[in-house]
Amino acid sequence: MPARWRVYAPQHDTLLLAQALGREHIGAGAAVLDVGTGAGTLALAAARRGARVTAVDRAYRAVLATRLNARLAGLPVEVLHGDLFGPVVGRRFDLVVSNPPYVPTPGVVPRRHRAAVAWDAGVDGRLLLDRICRRAHTSLRPGGALLLVHSALCGIAPTLACLERSGLEARVTDRRLVPFGPVLRSRGAWLREQGLVDAGEEKEELVIIRAERTH
Repeated sequence: MPARWRVYAPQHDTLLLAQALGREHIGAGAAVLDVGTGAGTLALAAARRGARVTAVDRAYRAVLATRLNARLAGLPVEVLHGDLFGPVVGRRFDLVVSNPPYVPTPGVVPRRHRAAVAWDAGVDGRLLLDRICRRAHTSLRPGGALLLVHSALCGIAPTLACLERSGLEARVTDRRLVPFGPVLRSRGAWLREQGLVDAGEEKEELVIIRAERTH
């Protein structure tokens, strides 16, 4: 059984990103980077296809869980502790995948457990998204691609624009409506006040954005 240790468990967004990953032509030995790996689901999926995988997370629990899950699966995955692309500065990858925190968050949220760091992402949900969009190109080889998943509640157009400003060609490849989970349900009133959802709305749209470095 995969190790969790109160690490973000795979949900609709992880599964949607895993499907997008499955469509990528990953040759044996391709270099893949998983930014914000969590329990390592995507990292292990890439490793099973013969990729040389590096996984990064800023939470020690996630690093330990991914290392254990890779060992249990018998897969060689390099797991590093650090913030986003910090641990791999100067390195280039054929594919970067990321499922970062993206849930819009009121100014003060009761912290019942530390796991909230896996989804809380500032008032507009873009606390880490914008940083990833601005820096992803620095870790991609020419012809390499970024696969990024997030909620439409954060704004799709800003993500595409930010990626394109960095020199990547970006487009939405997948969309899926999913029911609100416990976190969004608990913030329903606040989300309506912010104009992010309509009254009675209980579904969010998840999107996969693929951005390619063409030169």
